[in-house]
Amino acid sequence: MAKIFLYIALLIGAALHAGEIAWAKDFKSGVEQATKANKPIMFIYSNHNCRYCVLLEETTLKDKRVIEGLGRDFVSVVSYTDERDYTPRDLMTPGTPSIWFLFPNGEPMFQPVMGAIDAENFLKALAIVKEEFDNLSEGKAK
Repeated sequence: MAKIFLYIALLIGAALHAGEIAWAKDFKSGVEQATKANKPIMFIYSNHNCRYCVLLEETTLKDKRVIEGLGRDFVSVVSYTDERDYTPRDLMTPGTPSIWFLFPNGEPMFQPVMGAIDAENFLKALAIVKEEFDNLSEGKAK
């Protein structure tokens, strides 16, 4: 009987977290995860008091397609300026939010996307980054 309750609790827990982005604990652990999984990093430099950061979090980052794409193909990391989270100096921008796509070692793949971006354009960006990363990874394997 206890096994049944444990199984039900695990299912409920999984269902509750299925609608959220699986954020890495911090930048360093995100780089470690990305290196092990050979996935690019989606890094957001943000601030809780920034209206556009809040807009990004409450709309785009709640979109089920965005959550699925990030969970499948990326390691996700967020750093908040107002919490003094660690952010590599090269990734600090004067404005927030800034969305960076990084190689697994934490080096930038592109310049950041600045500001709140809607889900459709965010998904297009994810597809471009994923394709570029896969092409580069295949080139290294040859």
